[in-house]
Amino acid sequence: MPLVSFLCKMMGMDEKVKPSNRSSTRSSRVGKSRSLPRKAYGGQVKRKKIQEKLESPPPASPVLSPIVTLIVGRDERLFVAHEDILCHSRYFQSILRDGFVEGSMNKSVTLLEEEPEALSCVLEFLYKGDYYPRLLRNEGTNSWQLENSQNAIGDPGSRGSSEPTMFHSGVGDIVLRDTVVYCTAEKYGLEGLKRLALRKQGLQRGIPISVILRSARFAYDNTPDSEYRLRAHYLAMIIRTRQIFKDSGTMQFEMETGHTFFFDLFVAMCNHMDDLEQVRTNDSPKAT
Repeated sequence: MPLVSFLCKMMGMDEKVKPSNRSSTRSSRVGKSRSLPRKAYGGQVKRKKIQEKLESPPPASPVLSPIVTLIVGRDERLFVAHEDILCHSRYFQSILRDGFVEGSMNKSVTLLEEEPEALSCVLEFLYKGDYYPRLLRNEGTNSWQLENSQNAIGDPGSRGSSEPTMFHSGVGDIVLRDTVVYCTAEKYGLEGLKRLALRKQGLQRGIPISVILRSARFAYDNTPDSEYRLRAHYLAMIIRTRQIFKDSGTMQFEMETGHTFFFDLFVAMCNHMDDLEQVRTNDSPKAT
């Protein structure tokens, strides 16, 4: 799906521009759902849950596979993980299954360009299906929230506050942690982790404008041109809150440095204004 089309879908503009199509499609869906037997509907929900479970790695269980040593970052920090767990990633599978003699028990992988904090999130996801801070369902508000999101100090025995940013040695500055995790998941071919990181990032609040723009450039620099979800997330967020970015004084300085991200932002903004104009035209009374 092209970036602009996905961006329009995120912002809901495609539904506003085509009210007639939306109406007919929605009515047909409603008709079908009403005629659907309760048992059949329950079967659909069950199949959907099974599919989601298959797409995410299962919780860790005792395994007998070899232990792999991971040498990570410029400081060469050491991590260990089971080979079978790592092979949920296509990236590690190609290295461990093709790059070593079969049955080898002393395997190590060097990842000097990786950030230890990001790799720690990857390993936690592979073993547990999530990474700290966990994504929790608030039944009272029927919404998602991050673990300890309202508790800066943390409960006794907890792991502390859920810091939304991290220092990235390659950037030399602070960037959004979930953006780094998303880009790492893209590299390792972990689609479930990408979806999780994107949802978590959407729950973060109070991030400085400079950090958002720096993280947007990082997202562009560390994802292929065919990747559009994370890029569209940044474009849509800036368009929705454009007045804040305009008044910040940071935007002009950042744009003067030049980056592909700002060209896409310009195109997305133009398309957004065209869509608004089309909505106004469709809603205005026609002269008889």
